[in-house]
Amino acid sequence: LDALREEVGGRFKLSTLIQKRLVALNAGARPLVDLNTNDKMQIVLTEIQQDKIYLDTSGNLRITGESDSAGGPPELDLNAL
Repeated sequence: LDALREEVGGRFKLSTLIQKRLVALNAGARPLVDLNTNDKMQIVLTEIQQDKIYLDTSGNLRITGESDSAGGPPELDLNAL
């Protein structure tokens, strides 16, 4: 995990990226890697290792090579609840 933390830019960014991608997978987003597992955490970690996902400068989940709207469901505005 130390290498991933450095690659992403720190433990806060890594935990944010993992959390956001897990939410997207749980909401029905397709995995970006072909693994023989249903372990979503392993899928997310492999996606990060393979540079498939990242956080943009605003902290939004992005999929490498896709449009701005990619990465999962829209952000939930907790202030609107």
